[in-house]
Amino acid sequence: MVYSNRRVLVTGGAGFIASHVAEAYLACGDEVWIVDDLSSGKGVNIPDGATFIEMDVRDPKIRGLFEEVRFDLVNHHAAQIDVRSSVSDPINDASINLLGLLNIAEAAVEVGTQKLLFVSSGGVVYGEPGQIPTPEIAEKRPLSPYGVTKLCGELYLGYYLHVYGMEYVALRYSNVFGPRQDPHGEAGVVAIFCTRILNGQELTIFGDGEQTRDYVYVKDVVAANMLASNADMGEGTGLDSRAFNVGSGVGTSVLQLADALERVAEATCSRSHLPEREGELKHSTLDSGLIQSRGWSPTYTLEEGLRETYDHIVKQRARATE
Repeated sequence: MVYSNRRVLVTGGAGFIASHVAEAYLACGDEVWIVDDLSSGKGVNIPDGATFIEMDVRDPKIRGLFEEVRFDLVNHHAAQIDVRSSVSDPINDASINLLGLLNIAEAAVEVGTQKLLFVSSGGVVYGEPGQIPTPEIAEKRPLSPYGVTKLCGELYLGYYLHVYGMEYVALRYSNVFGPRQDPHGEAGVVAIFCTRILNGQELTIFGDGEQTRDYVYVKDVVAANMLASNADMGEGTGLDSRAFNVGSGVGTSVLQLADALERVAEATCSRSHLPEREGELKHSTLDSGLIQSRGWSPTYTLEEGLRETYDHIVKQRARATE
């Protein structure tokens, strides 16, 4: 079932993934509000038709917004997402990722919001996985403050479900890529490689390049958000009862990713290797069978997604020089 005419709040909606999600809600006929402090999001990403409020999700004033609008659905993407930043400043990481979530959840409960979608992370909540592909029921042993806050966020929402009956869905993303991804962070290797290829620069690879990740295209992630928004996803009250991995199920090494991008760009770049980064997972691939059983499946191959991403960056550059 596809709902419409809901009042939807998308936090972090000026960011890479959430801006695409906001567009999808608008396309469904929902009224969309975006809250973003623009610390990493960009105003240019905010879709036409959305109401934008520049605000930190920790701001107590956000409760006034909830009282005014009375949101039916909240999609909570706003977060501190840099693993290394979480290690260097775990207090700031917890402030944004936990206090921000709690501020939103408290406001949602007060006005009777029906459901809250929470973006968790399949790349960090499991730590070094004992099983690949990794299912939702695998042991949770996060190795960074960022992973700890994501897992704690899920636990808090389980509390709000148990005590207040507020439905939630936690989407544990793998490595999402696509248009609007920031090439200036640690997580956007696809955007970083695309930019370096266009600049004729060498590709920097940490370690031997054999470490694998599960890359999923942003349009497929949007489809998972729409399913979670429209369907009854919950059974039971355990930690994993409302958690769903969202990934391709295919592990791709950094070297394979570089090869694929060179094919898409029809270019060859030199490569340099630096020591592997301390604490980096060697392998991470998600088992997304659970959400697939509910009707979602990735529709883009890696190279199809890479081509759309690369073409988007090329067009962006062309517009910038006009």
